[in-house]
Amino acid sequence: MLVRYEDAASVDWTQDPAWRATPRAVVSEKLSTAWLMHPPGESSGGHQNIFRFIKFLEDAGHRATVYLYHSAAHDIDAPYLREIIRRSSSYPDVDARFVAYDKQQVAQDTDIILATGWETAYPAFLDPSTARRAYFVQDFEPAFYPVGTEHTLAENTYRFGFHGITAGRWLAAKLARDYGMPTAHFDFAADTSTYHLTNRDRRQDVFFYARPVTTRRGFELGVLTLEHLARLRPDLTIHLAGWDVSSYRLSFPHVDHGAMPVSQLNDLYNRCGVGLVLSLTNLSLMPLELLAAGVIPVMNEGENNRLVTDNPFIEYAQASPAALARKMAEVLDRQDLAEHSAAASQSVVGSGWGASGRQFLDALEAVARG
Repeated sequence: MLVRYEDAASVDWTQDPAWRATPRAVVSEKLSTAWLMHPPGESSGGHQNIFRFIKFLEDAGHRATVYLYHSAAHDIDAPYLREIIRRSSSYPDVDARFVAYDKQQVAQDTDIILATGWETAYPAFLDPSTARRAYFVQDFEPAFYPVGTEHTLAENTYRFGFHGITAGRWLAAKLARDYGMPTAHFDFAADTSTYHLTNRDRRQDVFFYARPVTTRRGFELGVLTLEHLARLRPDLTIHLAGWDVSSYRLSFPHVDHGAMPVSQLNDLYNRCGVGLVLSLTNLSLMPLELLAAGVIPVMNEGENNRLVTDNPFIEYAQASPAALARKMAEVLDRQDLAEHSAAASQSVVGSGWGASGRQFLDALEAVARG
């Protein structure tokens, strides 16, 4: 399991811990925060988003310390991971100190402890500090597992009494409705300095976010959809990116780009008229990034997607391979596709991450005030 066995066994969320009964009084306007997180890799979208918001926090004058938590505590090399973040172009440059979290050791002056994944909610709950607790929630993580122990342990974290700060409105509404969790949300955005329109001609290529290792992105459903689309439009060039799928026997012609560097994505997006992005839990960041580059996203219908963004250029279809393929063909058949792509790109101009950062800071400062 991701969580340490002794931590899972020790948390009794049915009883009030001291930090909930008598939380720390925050006396300074400059907050000291502790972020508990699973060790990041060189290119992890979830971690990139976490560090984006740590950067917003630091830019506002607050302090952050990153506590790295792993089920195998001895495997954590904090200086090495700090160097990975510093070197990587995928991460913002933050001042945060990196510490391997062993047991119950956040700094005494910590005002708020933030869990960033279900497994880190357990040490956050158990830490003896009276710091207030927040939960940076990017997805509904119980859905990552079959119904069983890990599903239940993940779901229970929403009952710990933490204040949820969620990626998008769907998670905020779901956690408040189903678990009585106090929540606030920040909106999704696109980095338009990275993703932008460069091709104003008519496009006929197709993009698919193909990531079989992330089951909530519906790789198999996407493959079934593209099989239908290839029969409808056999002359299309279909691009797959997100993971190396060269070992998969796919029945349609395609170009496998594997896991591409962020710096190369905009060029690929600008070759494509339509993109298939399947989100079976919380929305991916990709639809808005595709829109910025003039690609029309086709997504599966559901409140988990529609509640996060109301952008009118996103196309929805039921999660039927044939229905999704027809919708993609409809987009490609538009006579005004070039103009439509340009308008789609304009629809996300001005919706950068700055406003989302302000929403996050407002929510965290509200947690500090109690």
